[in-house]
Amino acid sequence: MESLTGKVAVVTGAASGIGRALAGRFASEGMKVVLADVEEGALVTAERELADGGADVVGVRCDVSSRASVDALAEAAVSRFGGVHVVCNNAGVSGGMGPVWETTAKDWEWVMGVNLMGVVHGIQAFVPLMLSQGGEGHVVNTSSVLGLSSGGGSIYSVTKHAVTRLSEGLFHDLRGIGSGIGVSVLCPGLIATHIVSSDRNRPDELRDEADEALADDLVQRRDLMQGYFLAEGMPPAEVAGMVVDAITADRFYVLTHPDMIKPQVEERLRAVLDEAPPPAGFTISP
Repeated sequence: MESLTGKVAVVTGAASGIGRALAGRFASEGMKVVLADVEEGALVTAERELADGGADVVGVRCDVSSRASVDALAEAAVSRFGGVHVVCNNAGVSGGMGPVWETTAKDWEWVMGVNLMGVVHGIQAFVPLMLSQGGEGHVVNTSSVLGLSSGGGSIYSVTKHAVTRLSEGLFHDLRGIGSGIGVSVLCPGLIATHIVSSDRNRPDELRDEADEALADDLVQRRDLMQGYFLAEGMPPAEVAGMVVDAITADRFYVLTHPDMIKPQVEERLRAVLDEAPPPAGFTISP
């Protein structure tokens, strides 16, 4: 897509973090923007801020873990703007970061539902629409550096590896039918967002009793990590700029911290080729 002006973008997880930055950047490129998020108060604020700046935007509350909710998002986008050209399946949560044997069924249902099935639902709801429109289009799926590397087990990492592979599959499926719709997978590293505290949006029915009584030391560690992300992370606006460049250049992998992740990818794949134990990977800690 050489020009974004006048096109329509849909962004999930658009009320904060990378999603909010993407929405702002798309608006500055002259796009019409559909903002989707499950956090209604923040969504209203983001919609108002962009509209006050002159953008043509609409906010739609959406739970990406629900296919019906994402279908309704697609219908709202078409109703308001007549079509969709760029879809950013960006919504994500950071739960399930402990050892695999300590996670619960509710942990898996929540994190898999948002991080993986949210992307699946976005693809299923929007790609047929984009194909029927003909012409240009682009899908951006948000993975993570943890979706490319090895390291300790966590539900988050599992979902992000799945999103990377899903995006590769989507790329080849579209090429296989001769479609010109582009695909990019965004693999962010340390970004100044509130993802560490994303449990604020965890549905009550998917909370375990232990979640309601977190030990003080766990709360302090979470707050410390959240502060570290905000203080040391890359500004989301920089990430949004990389995504726009990838869309216009039709680039698949979008690495926010290439000097950090490329050696990790090489080490992991070398272990595969050598049939060796997986490397330790890296950890993000203050």
